[in-house]
Amino acid sequence: MSDIFQEVDEEVRRDKAAQFWKKYQNLIFAGVALIVLGTAGYRFYENRMLAAEQAAGAAYEQALALERAGKDVDAEAAFARLAADAPGGYQTLARLASAGVRAMSDRDGALKAYDALAADSSIGPLFRDAARLRAALLRLDAGQADAAKPALEALAGPDAPYRNTARLALGVIALDAADYEGAGKWLDLVVADDGAPEVEKKSAQSLLGLVAANRPAAK
Repeated sequence: MSDIFQEVDEEVRRDKAAQFWKKYQNLIFAGVALIVLGTAGYRFYENRMLAAEQAAGAAYEQALALERAGKDVDAEAAFARLAADAPGGYQTLARLASAGVRAMSDRDGALKAYDALAADSSIGPLFRDAARLRAALLRLDAGQADAAKPALEALAGPDAPYRNTARLALGVIALDAADYEGAGKWLDLVVADDGAPEVEKKSAQSLLGLVAANRPAAK
């Protein structure tokens, strides 16, 4: 008897499944089609983006080659095109590189470009810090130490990515002002930083030699 009831129960379930399929099959087909089209669309977009990034990478390398060859006008034009049209990361790199080329002949224009990048919240903090550092070093190179110091001090914190370059620059500023205590403080931080590149540690050690030679003897 139980077998009969089981067969009836299975028959009812089959009938309900058939009714469900008949009622909703069009919706199911539409849902499957949307999934397939969505996946295909995403793949197409992904491939387009990859192709755009590869093209931008090649164009960026060409622009760098122009810069290395001393063709600054052509290099700046190439970077400007990338800054206008390239995908996000290459666009920012091109803006930084363009400002670097411009600094050769137009310091004020380069500083404006760097300052604009440093203030642009749409780009990553690493790029903004790089722009802030380059602007500070450019100001320092122009003899504007007082204008460069605030940015360098902000970049010299313990977790800042460019901290040791900023500390070296601050050490040089202090040395130039005959502030040997201040110079020693900044340069000691570079030498003691396990994350500092070897070249920066050696530079700091060399400058500390100047500090030691010029620091007044303790009474």
